[in-house]
Amino acid sequence: MSFDVALTNVLITLLYIVPGYVVCKMKKASADHLSTLSTVLVYICSPCLAISSFVSLEFSWVNLGYMALFFVATMVLQAAFMAILYAIFRKKYQDARYRILTIGAVLGNVGFFGLPVIKALMPNNPEVLCYSAIYGITMNILVFTMGVFCLTQNKKYMTLKAAIFNPTMLGFVIALPLHLMGAKRFMPDVLFNCIQLLGNMTAPLCMLILGIRLATVSLKKLFSRPFVYFISLAKLLAFPIFCFVMVYFLPLPFSFKASLLVLSSTPCASIILNMAEIHHSETELSANCVLVSTLMCFMTIPVLTLLV
Repeated sequence: MSFDVALTNVLITLLYIVPGYVVCKMKKASADHLSTLSTVLVYICSPCLAISSFVSLEFSWVNLGYMALFFVATMVLQAAFMAILYAIFRKKYQDARYRILTIGAVLGNVGFFGLPVIKALMPNNPEVLCYSAIYGITMNILVFTMGVFCLTQNKKYMTLKAAIFNPTMLGFVIALPLHLMGAKRFMPDVLFNCIQLLGNMTAPLCMLILGIRLATVSLKKLFSRPFVYFISLAKLLAFPIFCFVMVYFLPLPFSFKASLLVLSSTPCASIILNMAEIHHSETELSANCVLVSTLMCFMTIPVLTLLV
């Protein structure tokens, strides 16, 4: 893949942070607005992104088979890396930083950030859009099972209901039947364009939210905690290299391996901050990891694309 294309598109995605940062500093927006914006992002834009991705891809049994395999691969690789970190650091789990490390090094912004990047890198491979949606599903399943357990050390917070009934899964449940029926052939263009437009808002809206959040934190505190870099580098380098090595020698298509690498190399997902807030565990560290890893990924993602 092209280093220049990767660098350009990562930087373009990151530039969406600037307007959010500026309007917040101008006192035209505040962190109080983020809950509403996040609701629009999660419950409207994200499902529309999954639906438009699946509808735009022409159905074939080959594609469906690779999508099923991608589901299994991402589920297993995320769970395996999380289990490895748990085995290494569980004796230090009284320190919440290591619990954040276990989930922060795996859970990534695969939809809002990863999708526009792989779409730009592989414009002739529409299946990569579906890979991004599938990755988001497996990540959400792990968030409410292994992720919650690693963070809280209490199985009572692990709920299958939360793992299955969430906006990401809702989008998939609607999108898959439409894909199997070949809905692009009979869906009105006006309706498809509306869904696609709402889906395309995910990356800009996600980055605007991060820009507003960035404007509310102390930059000195943001960049002065060494453990933030430890978690960020684990997410941006160690985890994607682990995933890529695991599938490198398998007879899989280029788009499969490239999507797995790029999506695995996305910055920490904001859901780790949401989980930390719910369970009152290192919220500042979690927020800093999301912000710092997002800012750092403009260096790491283009370099990693040279592997494929």
